[in-house]
Amino acid sequence: MRKPTLFMISLAFLALVAIVILSGCSAPAASGSGSKMDTAAQINVANRLASTQPTPTDIDYSLERYNLIRRAYWVNGQREKANALPCSVEKPLGYVVLFTQNSVVGRFVVDGKVSSLNSYLTPNAIDAVYGSYDSGYTTLSSEMADVDGSYGENDQGIFFFTPDGKYIEWTGAYLYSDIPFTVESPIISYSEVSPLA
Repeated sequence: MRKPTLFMISLAFLALVAIVILSGCSAPAASGSGSKMDTAAQINVANRLASTQPTPTDIDYSLERYNLIRRAYWVNGQREKANALPCSVEKPLGYVVLFTQNSVVGRFVVDGKVSSLNSYLTPNAIDAVYGSYDSGYTTLSSEMADVDGSYGENDQGIFFFTPDGKYIEWTGAYLYSDIPFTVESPIISYSEVSPLA
């Protein structure tokens, strides 16, 4: 008589464990569906904003691509071509201050704009190439160009040209503006503060 009772208790215990496990598994699904709803709502917001504020399609000239072409000449030893490259728009002057730790390293006037060292003229990856030598080739890329026509990640470093044709690369912190400004070398000072009682 003891064996059937022990068997029933073991069976009840296993059923209880199974219920706990199954109910534990269903709890994240509920939060997952909430997360999916949040994601769907965010996509709807992004789509609505994209339709009310569409990407501009009337940009006729990209200063980013201009900088990338100019840099391609510059870093490949063709500085004359880099400095003589015509620009179809009036380039703005910018101002940049470069920092390292807590010190100002340099101040420069920028001819045009600063550009990311990770921007490219062509996509990094091509998924497929279609066509023939006679009819021409079409490539499909997994990467989409940004509105300025450049590809790549952004801002692990910058480059720019000065008005007198000098090329500068920087991988630290910087401050950029289209107005002249002065930044003094910051000095960090500290003093001992007694803890509050």
